[in-house]
Amino acid sequence: MITTEQKEALRGWIAGRLPEGLFVELLDVTVDREEITVIGRIPEPDLGAEASQVERDEARLGRAAEFRERTRDERIAVAREAERRFGRKVSWGVEVGGTQVLFTTVSAPVMTRLRQPERQVLDTLIAGGVARSRSEALAWCVRLVQRNADDWLGELRESLEHVQRVREQGPDAA
Repeated sequence: MITTEQKEALRGWIAGRLPEGLFVELLDVTVDREEITVIGRIPEPDLGAEASQVERDEARLGRAAEFRERTRDERIAVAREAERRFGRKVSWGVEVGGTQVLFTTVSAPVMTRLRQPERQVLDTLIAGGVARSRSEALAWCVRLVQRNADDWLGELRESLEHVQRVREQGPDAA
């Protein structure tokens, strides 16, 4: 688990290392054991008031694709330095006009053992067409919990940070 101080240090380093003007605003730097995800806001295309919602949505996706290609070399340079410094892969994303687009991200395998009732939940999701495999069904379940339990998960993370600080002050602290 990464501490708040480590997250702040990482976010500060990323903010300081990003090329000037890459993003209108750095929105989020998220980190876990495998990956750092950097998301920034980019300008929305100006289509005028008469543009339809479909046209606006497609223009946002086009702007994100243009940004991805145009800034590839700059982002790779930052990612390589960050990967050496922090020991994690770096992924990128943008927010344009309220639409978030993530570029290549890490998809880490996770092994688990499930008993029959849990497997039946996954199989029901597959049978219902919600997922194509148990792996996809399990990912769907995790996203559902994430969306519905953000407050609880936030409190749990804060508690874990407190435990980490107490451990660091223990008798084995150097």
